[in-house]
Amino acid sequence: MQPKLRAVLTSIGLALISGGLAADEGMWTFDNIPLKKMMEKYGFAPDAAWLKHAQLSAVNFGGGSASFISSNGLVITNHHVGRGSIQRLSTPQNDYFRNGFIAKTMEDELKVPGLTVRTVVQMENVTSAVNAAVKPGMSPKDAQEARQRAFAEAARSLAEKTGLEPRQVTLYRGGEYWVYLNKVHTDLRLVAAPEGQLGFFGGDLDNFTYPRHDLDFCIFRVYENDKPYQPTNFLKMPSVPLKAGDLTFVVGNPGSTSRLLTYAQMCYNRDYTAPSALASLNSRRDAILAEAAAAPTAEEKRRIMNSIFGVENSLKAQTGYYKGLLDVDAMERIKNAEFELRAKIQADPNLRAEAGGSHAKIEEAVKLNISAFKEQQATSGFTGDLMGRLITIVNQVMDPPQQPADMPMAQAQARERLAAQARERAIGEFTFDKDKEIAALASALERAQKELGSGHPLVKSALNGRSPKDAAKAAVDGTQLVQAAARKELLDAAVSAYKASQSRLPAQRGQWLDGGRAAIPASKDPLLAIAVNVQKMQANVRQSQAKSQEIINEHAPRIAKARFAVYGKEIYPDATGTLRLTYGAVETYNANGTKIQPFTTLYGLYDRHIGWGGNSAAAENGSWTLPERWLQMKDKLDLSTPINFVHTVDTIGGNSGSPVLNTKGEIVGLLFDGIIESLPNNYYYDEKYNRSVSVDIRAVLESLNKMYDAAHIVEQMGK
Repeated sequence: MQPKLRAVLTSIGLALISGGLAADEGMWTFDNIPLKKMMEKYGFAPDAAWLKHAQLSAVNFGGGSASFISSNGLVITNHHVGRGSIQRLSTPQNDYFRNGFIAKTMEDELKVPGLTVRTVVQMENVTSAVNAAVKPGMSPKDAQEARQRAFAEAARSLAEKTGLEPRQVTLYRGGEYWVYLNKVHTDLRLVAAPEGQLGFFGGDLDNFTYPRHDLDFCIFRVYENDKPYQPTNFLKMPSVPLKAGDLTFVVGNPGSTSRLLTYAQMCYNRDYTAPSALASLNSRRDAILAEAAAAPTAEEKRRIMNSIFGVENSLKAQTGYYKGLLDVDAMERIKNAEFELRAKIQADPNLRAEAGGSHAKIEEAVKLNISAFKEQQATSGFTGDLMGRLITIVNQVMDPPQQPADMPMAQAQARERLAAQARERAIGEFTFDKDKEIAALASALERAQKELGSGHPLVKSALNGRSPKDAAKAAVDGTQLVQAAARKELLDAAVSAYKASQSRLPAQRGQWLDGGRAAIPASKDPLLAIAVNVQKMQANVRQSQAKSQEIINEHAPRIAKARFAVYGKEIYPDATGTLRLTYGAVETYNANGTKIQPFTTLYGLYDRHIGWGGNSAAAENGSWTLPERWLQMKDKLDLSTPINFVHTVDTIGGNSGSPVLNTKGEIVGLLFDGIIESLPNNYYYDEKYNRSVSVDIRAVLESLNKMYDAAHIVEQMGK
């Protein structure tokens, strides 16, 4: 663990749960902005008109955030948020990701296929209606289903009434239920984007660090009825320059945080899910690098390497989250905070009746997940081409999907289409590589033996005293199911037997099911025998996880309600990918024995480039190279222009592209990253090191005006 993260934390889970929040902590919903706290610290708090304007100017950009910045539909977000759209529009002849793009006229703007953005127009609290659907004596499963039906009905009714797209939003782990109503836009066109190298200057090496020098922006335009959309609300350019100490606001869609998990759930993440996620990401990264290294052409290598950005970003982020869970001091404070809440619940008869046993119940649910985790890990490796098809067949017969009687027809039809596609793939022709299948099975059996031990039923029956490699060879050599016709015959016989079973008495049908489907002759085909045992274990894992989730779904809301009763809405809900406001000042922090500068400038961009030897050195795979245009036209720029700044706002993934506002409600920047020391903020907030990094809008305007000959776009932005 880094020494900084082991420092005494001034504000983490204890402060959050007890209501003693750090000054700039919180990803706040628009119905519950801490105006008093803002006023006490900064002498300013936005009024209702300011907040409504900010809400209606904000845009959900499909996994990221954005905002309207002109009266004729311009939308600005991060280059890395628009990256996928830019790449979809690119061709080998016109590589807009590599070379950048500027539309000289509206006719030149490029329509992005499949891109949809949304603006939250209205928010309705439907908690009372949802909770009223739960009747006394209902089981946890029935109660949850009743809530879901009531929630869906509330969303449907509001959508019908308003004509807007509904989104069901659960807050405080089930403490509140809301329907957010969105105006949807499906016609977006690319207007401007710098070169990809400017948008991600420094590459993965600089990611989650500061000082930074990234021109991480791109601009689209929303169209409606084939004409530029005219939003009623959009953000204006700043009338006064941003400086150190200034209060800023971020409006966006933080993806998810886990600050309201119980201590047991955090420990489960620390010990099981986080290490597993890191191992999976490392494996994916290695696979991409290996595929790129073997690519026959430079263009094919570029295409493959485009997919590594998200993996590397997730890998660095997940590593930071994991380090937060490994912080002994932080976890101790979170545990103590939970004890404090549990004591308050036990001291109140009403709260005790509602949630007195809920923490213990969630601990039981976590134990179920732990027991299933190793089996889930052990069976996840059985992915050979033939083995995967056999497991699909066994699943279709042994564990057919259950369709509730009240499931909407469209959903039932969609589920059946997916099942049909799986069946077709399972029985379809494919090129069988025997050596590859043996290697995949041997690897899976090795992993199962390591995770479960040689005495586990799956391992014992599959190996039968042999090595994983020998057992795999024997099973693949002995299978009779390589041919599509044989797999189809197996599945057809199983389906016929299943249909015949429906006419039997319930007891007989149950006996037939328990017997494992007479049409699946596991003992006659060695590879199928392994597939049957793998499927059984996977089904057990699903059942265990479903039971665990039922318990959590029932008791997390009980804890949330108790927390409300104790602390009220002085606390904020975990991030859920929904619209939030957070605030904080442009502020330095201590690192490397000094103070880190609040702003970086275009001088620093060129300094970092030159310091690494310029383009000829191609240091670290070109992380600090610059496009030729930026070298030739350097003298046109005012190099003192700020490019990035750091501030104390509380943000996380999903906030990328969020507009940064000043007290006048003007856009002063675009949030694009956090520093590595702040990554534990998935689980708790540390005001000492919590910093986010944003693009300064002055660098956006400077580059458009002087580097990209795009004064016409700047004029539309009102500058």
